[in-house]
Amino acid sequence: MPPTYSAPPPTTPPVSSGVDLAELADQIRSWGRELGFQQVGIADIALDEDETHLLDWLSQGRHGEMGYMQRHGTQRSRPGELLPGTARVISVRMDYWPPDCRAAEPVLADPTMAYLSRYALGRDYHKVLRKRLQRLAERIEAVVGPHIYRAFTDSAPVLEKALARNAGLGWIGKHTNLISDRAGSWYFLGELYTSLPLPLDTPSENHCGTCRTCIDACPSGAIVAPYQLDARLCISYLTIELRDAIPEALRPLIGNRIYGCDDCQLVCPWNRFARPSQEADFAVRHALDATTLVDLFNWSETDFRAHLQGNPVYRIGYACWLRNIAVALGNAPTTPEVVAALKARRDAPSELVREHVEWALAQHGAA
Repeated sequence: MPPTYSAPPPTTPPVSSGVDLAELADQIRSWGRELGFQQVGIADIALDEDETHLLDWLSQGRHGEMGYMQRHGTQRSRPGELLPGTARVISVRMDYWPPDCRAAEPVLADPTMAYLSRYALGRDYHKVLRKRLQRLAERIEAVVGPHIYRAFTDSAPVLEKALARNAGLGWIGKHTNLISDRAGSWYFLGELYTSLPLPLDTPSENHCGTCRTCIDACPSGAIVAPYQLDARLCISYLTIELRDAIPEALRPLIGNRIYGCDDCQLVCPWNRFARPSQEADFAVRHALDATTLVDLFNWSETDFRAHLQGNPVYRIGYACWLRNIAVALGNAPTTPEVVAALKARRDAPSELVREHVEWALAQHGAA
């Protein structure tokens, strides 16, 4: 769960009036590309319509147990409240599809294999993007002098997709992910809040049209209407954000997905324009793109820590890791190997794990 965040008061003076802001904006885009970002855009901080959408979504309880979505009041939709003095948001994207990664479809089609969302096969993206954003901020400061700024990467209450749309990086698709007409949706977003009154980029237009491929492809029906996601039904929420028992009615729909779900992106026609990442940090580690469920279920807690420390998966903890794999094993074909692996976890220290193991064994008639 993202950490709580308190905005510091502004302590730095406004930028010198002698700076050519249009030229600086061009330099920022160039520096961003040098630092490994595939695109950089600049957005205003007005998010009135997005705030209304957010509050409506929260009022319907579609955020599930993600209590952090409700905290901080309107700071999420009002950048100037999160960081007083903010005038613009520099939005960046960085491709993450791992180079030399096994194709997703064959893994999803093999119920004995474990499927992890493709953003989670390498090192944790938070540190990678935040360090690059900080370096970008330091380059800016070297030109303009002291000013108010702060870098964010999924680490504070920020409406990152709305800001990225307004910065011209893409539009929010019917699956609620950001889509670029030049790069699809396989990328991370980061933001640099700044007091610099930089010239704005043109917000992206929506190009989803009548397409509803993502809606039809969602395994659990979580996209309840175009541009409306009920997180409580989303496999990514169930396997990452939820810390309690996964509702039994949803367990068969999870299939072999043990961390996240990419189905709505895998079928999106705009992802034919996506390119593999060149970042070494996002390369596949420990064969997580092609490992069997049984092999991963047999990991000890020491194995889990050794293999996944520094990986996004690490934050869900060992118990939820086993919980997720137990569900996937319950959905797998009945074999002696699967049943034996599940029975070996019957006495797991965690009640959460034990309950999901018993459910899985029942699916194989071995309860």
